[in-house]
Amino acid sequence: MIDLLIAGGGPAGLATAIHGALAGLETVVLEPRPTPIDKACGEGLMPGAVRRLGELGVSVAGQPFRGIRYVDGGSGLRAEGLFRSGPGLGARRTDLQAALAERAAQLGVRVLPQRADQVRQGVDHVTAAGLTARYLVAADGLHSPVRRGLGLSAPAAPRRPARYGLRRHYAVAPWSDLVEVHWSARCEAYVTPLAPDRIGVAVLTTDQAPFDEQLAHFPHLADRLAGRADTPVRGAGPLRQGARVRVAGRVLFVGDAAGYVDALTGEGLTLAVTAAGELVRCVRAGRPQAYEQAWRDLSRSYRALTESLLWARRRPRLAPRIVPLAARLPRVFTGAVNLLA
Repeated sequence: MIDLLIAGGGPAGLATAIHGALAGLETVVLEPRPTPIDKACGEGLMPGAVRRLGELGVSVAGQPFRGIRYVDGGSGLRAEGLFRSGPGLGARRTDLQAALAERAAQLGVRVLPQRADQVRQGVDHVTAAGLTARYLVAADGLHSPVRRGLGLSAPAAPRRPARYGLRRHYAVAPWSDLVEVHWSARCEAYVTPLAPDRIGVAVLTTDQAPFDEQLAHFPHLADRLAGRADTPVRGAGPLRQGARVRVAGRVLFVGDAAGYVDALTGEGLTLAVTAAGELVRCVRAGRPQAYEQAWRDLSRSYRALTESLLWARRRPRLAPRIVPLAARLPRVFTGAVNLLA
């Protein structure tokens, strides 16, 4: 019998598969889309994610960055926080997914072009896509069909405007070895170095408007990028997605499928890869229910800091003060950056 049947062949699913294979578990991934799989993503791997990927034997091409810079879109005021534990890495989402898929294949993980339809659980097994396994791992993304099918999606919080993400690449040499986060009254723009001749720009916003209209909130950045776009815009959202639990019988959730707050702090991939290791550890120990608390412990700082920033972001009097406050308190800002890193 298969030990781990994983729904989803994105970074979270493949990281789980690699952890499982290294732990001696028979692992199968269900993914109908061909590799490489792309999606809207800031494409910045924090130092923690870089270390975890290295431990898994995954090598990803990209451009290192030394920290995070906040930039006020109006005044140009800046605040910088440098990493203390090594660099992060700007990497195309397609390159990351392909590198994970290659490592999984090296370890003998099978990837089947199927979907995890009609999940059914028994006392000692779970079935999906005509396959039987000891456990099913749902790593099927922000709007997880497995989570919805089991009735485990939490309702949206009332009176909180939905946030959306948009991403595009530009044939521009990075002008900084930091990820820049540009703040305006209505949105943020994340500039990530990806290669010596390329950057990625991701916009997070509550406004459902075209990418160029969003970018116009940052006139200096827009002027710098004019005419240099070389990929289509990709979008995702609403970003906030709640999950009632991370463990439901023999089904466990990882990555965005486990619940997601926002991309504001850039921790999603670090949490996904690290939580994948905890999930496999709990399953291998015969204590899958322990994964719920492990996930909560791992995600506590991400959830607390992201919720705090979003709370300030939604308040007209506080939002314009985020960058000035970070500039005025550089040690606090650097400490927060390294807590996330």
